[in-house]
Amino acid sequence: MAWVPKNMLAQSRNKRITLFTIFFILLLIVSLNSVTYWAYNRGINRLELQGNARLDLYVNYLQGVLEKYQSLPELLAIDNTLVHALSSPGGKKRIETLNKYLETINKVSDTLDTYLMNRDGLTIAASNWQKSRPFIGRNFSYRPYFKQAMTGKLGRYFALGVTSSKRGYYFAYPVRKNDEILGAVAIKISIDSVEKKWAQQGENFLVTDPDGVIFITTNPGWRYKTLTPLSSVVLNRINESKRYPETNFDPVVDEILHETQSSQFLVMHKNGSDKVVRVIKQSRFMPQAGWNVHILTDIVKVKKNVLFLNIIVASSLVVSYFLTLLLVQRHYRLQELAVIEENTKAALRDANERLESRVVERTQELTESNELLMKEVIERKETEIKLKRTRKELIHAAKLAVLGQMSAGINHELNQPLSAIRSYTDNGTQFLKKGRYQEAMWNLEQIGELTERMAQIGVQLKLFSKKSSGQIVIVPLHGAVDGSMEILKPALKKAGVSITIVIDPPDLEVRGNNVLLQQVLVNLITNAMHAVENQATRKILLTCSSHENKVLIAVEDTGAGITTEHLKNIFDPFYTTKKSGQGLGLGLTISDRIVRDFGGRIVYVPIATGARFEFTLDKIG
Repeated sequence: MAWVPKNMLAQSRNKRITLFTIFFILLLIVSLNSVTYWAYNRGINRLELQGNARLDLYVNYLQGVLEKYQSLPELLAIDNTLVHALSSPGGKKRIETLNKYLETINKVSDTLDTYLMNRDGLTIAASNWQKSRPFIGRNFSYRPYFKQAMTGKLGRYFALGVTSSKRGYYFAYPVRKNDEILGAVAIKISIDSVEKKWAQQGENFLVTDPDGVIFITTNPGWRYKTLTPLSSVVLNRINESKRYPETNFDPVVDEILHETQSSQFLVMHKNGSDKVVRVIKQSRFMPQAGWNVHILTDIVKVKKNVLFLNIIVASSLVVSYFLTLLLVQRHYRLQELAVIEENTKAALRDANERLESRVVERTQELTESNELLMKEVIERKETEIKLKRTRKELIHAAKLAVLGQMSAGINHELNQPLSAIRSYTDNGTQFLKKGRYQEAMWNLEQIGELTERMAQIGVQLKLFSKKSSGQIVIVPLHGAVDGSMEILKPALKKAGVSITIVIDPPDLEVRGNNVLLQQVLVNLITNAMHAVENQATRKILLTCSSHENKVLIAVEDTGAGITTEHLKNIFDPFYTTKKSGQGLGLGLTISDRIVRDFGGRIVYVPIATGARFEFTLDKIG
């Protein structure tokens, strides 16, 4: 190879890089222009297709809303009550009866107003006759829907109510007798639900009346304005019909850029701010109502997509440019890299051999350690299973112990109905012998009620005594409290203790287990009952209240309270301050464990008189 001076090689290399750079810049400009044109047109076409689909959907929805009510005036027009009222109005009492009749129809049909007008447009009866500004006595002959009805056709019209100032769509139909038009019956329906439903879609939809006034829109600031300025003739016609009283018909569109066969490109201010946006307006005409439904789509997303695509294309070309430069540099480094690669391979082989020997040694150590850990894990799992089984048995034993303590009261609660049943049976027998069947039937009914009461006590005891699965579910708090009181009622009655229960609000629901939650309540109330047995005032207060996403449950008594020396040990197993025979010292321990499983914790709260225990559970809803 001939020797070439270094400066000549550098000049040749620089010349090639310069030519390549110029070619790259020209390619970049052409590519970005082409991508911009293609992406913009494609984005606009996609927005138009989406807008057409949404327009079809909303037009069909609007037509459905109107068709739901348009046949109602025609049905009312053949009602004999309305025909007779126009032909023979009668006195005040008869008009009042007609008002009530129209009020009933208005409620059943879910319309805003229903009213009857004579041939002069004077309202003689209306469903809003009891409101502060009723239609009765008002003349609506100037309304277009009345004029259309008096020609024998179905009248349609949208306007603000003259008396109520509420938006509504009016339907009117002539009331005839022997082909003579006596007057017209009209209904007014609300379209506010349409506007609210559209607003949830996050799109700019609006509906204009035949005069071009916007009366339904997802943008409240555009209501009763126009897309373009109105002529003086149109303004006079709107004012004469009193369609939109005290309204300024300001245009919301600043400029129309250009139009296509299916859309317009507009310039307008965004939501009344100084920010100017460009939008595509697509429209659909509703021939029956004479409305135009429009959708305004901001093209800012198209611009962002074009910009994003341009950035991707430019980035790709720039990356390609630098990759090409790097490939040139790579050619000169291949030989050097080959030598470096050979040396590196030799060094890697030596390192790999040393590493493999160390891995073998370390693997043996890890295998032995892993076997020891697996044995320990298995032992811990077995211990945990035994602990859970023991805890469940202890909870069940505590429930049975509570039931044993209350057995005397429950026995007394069952003996009273049994004695009453015996008396009602003897009385019923005597009444049957004497032929007094009504008194005998009453005695039998009392026996049935007493047996139902005894059965309810037995069912509640059976539910409370069985073992719980411990599954965490949604528990109505009122039901758990009622179940606890069914169990405790005999013991409370026997001990002469009054209990007050406050659940605010009554429909509170918590995450827990119904049977286990009843056990916690039974334990806490039983402790409170034992605490007040030697007190002059024997009262217990059970409160359940909502605090954000938690429910606070508290049991408070009027007993002597808990001394400081006992406080630190009250949750310890088998620790009790009760006298012999009143407990095993497990109630608070088990209750605390149950509440912890629910995600809460029982705490003692000092109060002036007595003791207060409270805990929180997760609130549902």
